[in-house]
Amino acid sequence: MVGQIKARKAAGIIVKVIKKGKISGRAILMAGAPGTGKTAIAMAMSQELGDVPFTSIAASEVFSLEMSKTESLTQAFRRSIGIRIKEETEIIEGEVVEIQIDRSVTGVGPKSGKLTLKTTDMETIYDLGQKMIESLTKEKVMAGDVIQIDKATGRITRLGRSFTRARDFDATGPDVKFVQCPDGELQTRKEVVHTVSLHEIDVINSRQQGFLALFAGDTGEIKPEVREQINQKISEWCEEGKAEIVPGVLFIDEIHMLDMECFSFLNRALEDSMAPVVIMASNRGMARIRGTNYQSPHGIPIDFLDRLLIISTQAYSEDEIKQILKIRCDEEEVEMTDDALSVLTKVATETSLRYAIHLISTGHLVAQKRQAPKVDVADIKRVYSLFLDEARSVQYLKDYQDEFLYNEVVSNEAESMSVDQAGANA
Repeated sequence: MVGQIKARKAAGIIVKVIKKGKISGRAILMAGAPGTGKTAIAMAMSQELGDVPFTSIAASEVFSLEMSKTESLTQAFRRSIGIRIKEETEIIEGEVVEIQIDRSVTGVGPKSGKLTLKTTDMETIYDLGQKMIESLTKEKVMAGDVIQIDKATGRITRLGRSFTRARDFDATGPDVKFVQCPDGELQTRKEVVHTVSLHEIDVINSRQQGFLALFAGDTGEIKPEVREQINQKISEWCEEGKAEIVPGVLFIDEIHMLDMECFSFLNRALEDSMAPVVIMASNRGMARIRGTNYQSPHGIPIDFLDRLLIISTQAYSEDEIKQILKIRCDEEEVEMTDDALSVLTKVATETSLRYAIHLISTGHLVAQKRQAPKVDVADIKRVYSLFLDEARSVQYLKDYQDEFLYNEVVSNEAESMSVDQAGANA
């Protein structure tokens, strides 16, 4: 990433505290002008967190779903809370000495066979059924492979090739992994950890075909009673040491699009014992709170704003913009002359960074048309004249508004009255 040193340092501190699990139920607001990297910092945080659940939504999604606003927010909250469930399972792990498969003369009928496994301390022969033979064939298991068999499910995992068989072939592919032959008993007990979200457990338990609903996405509204029973069961598992709660991160973009009901719900939801870290982003200054006639910083009620840790993002400097554009050219595999990059940087400072990024690919197409190896100043000027930025587009509308439909110019006073009336009706 380029620039935003203070914001990135603040985000780094938040990531460290989240990893330690000491900041659940807190909320962070990333506030700054458009195009200052708020979403980019949030995405970088999600990658840095790794195994911690991360859910990203836009605030307008809450109003477009076929369920109530509070239900959609609850589901987003519960998607962001992970449960690490620990269970012990019996496994057989060893090196394959020999596989014998008996087939009928006619080729029709069930197959049977024997599998010889060994460790450094012992060797055992197992009888094979039809399903185990199919699994071995599917995994392409052969003598000298180290395998792991789950006794409960019968699933076979090929761990690699034994070091003792390293000289069996003159050459091996890059994907061949050599491992040590296991020691001790063939049959051992192993602790397996599964990480699932609370929302997945809710959906599976809320209906008969809940598992299929996870893939279809048609989860619908879930009854509070189901969630209470699940919370109670998970609390019991945590006390017994069978499970561990992992508070994740919920990222809500364009937070100013939520209304008073949603903010009231978030106020209460953040006080819950099982609440994730909520990161919000807003590019508004003093804005009207949706559904009211009141104005507030970032379009967020003052009482909710008081709960937030606010990270501010600043406008990029000219050198930082140039560096960002250079990185973007490398990403899009576009070669650009130094003069063209300087012109594009000047365009970005006078208009916006996003507009300048759009001109990279369009300028590359113009350069290809004249069969030039690199994008030059002439190509940037050409696409700059073809595609308007926001300021020139507004100026064009003001100059030629008489030629457009519904071109009545509304005075500022009348416009503010209509906005207030619309807010009161909402």
